[in-house]
Parts: sequence; C-alpha cells; structure tokens
Amino acid sequence: ILFDEPTSALDPELVGDVLGVMRKLADDGMTMVVVTHEMGFARDVADRVLFIDGGVIVEQGPAKQLLNQPQHPRTQDFLRRVLHPL
Repeated sequence: ILFDEPTSALDPELVGDVLGVMRKLADDGMTMVVVTHEMGFARDVADRVLFIDGGVIVEQGPAKQLLNQPQHPRTQDFLRRVLHPL
C-alpha cells in the first residue's frame, strides 16, 4: 500500500488513530511505502528509510540506523529540526 503523508491534514487526535491502523498493517506483514514526516512512527515501524531532498535520494538505510545516526549533512539537519525543534 502507498501512503503519501497520510496524517498531514488530520486533527491531532486522529493522527494516532491513523498511525495505529498503519502499525497494525505492518504487524500483519503488509508491505507499505510511506511518505511521512512522522519520524517516531518511521523509526518504530519501517524496515528501511530513504531520505529524499529535492527529488534526489540523499541517504538510505535501515530505519533505526538512519534515524539515529544519519551520515549526510542534509539528513542530519532535517532530523535535528524535526526531532528537536527548539
């Protein structure tokens, strides 16, 4: 299943519901391609992550590795801003 920013226009209360359904699909073995800014969800559910900037893949790898130890400066900057906004 392809999901393109499935939570982007949702009320915060609904975000958890949608992510819960997607988590259940993942637990059931469903293959999903997800475009998201929900980094916690990606870290918990994804097997692999691709970081795309300007239509170009700048970094890819196992989700936990890429999200916890990004190598590319653009990925590092993005994650710093998203995970630690202040």
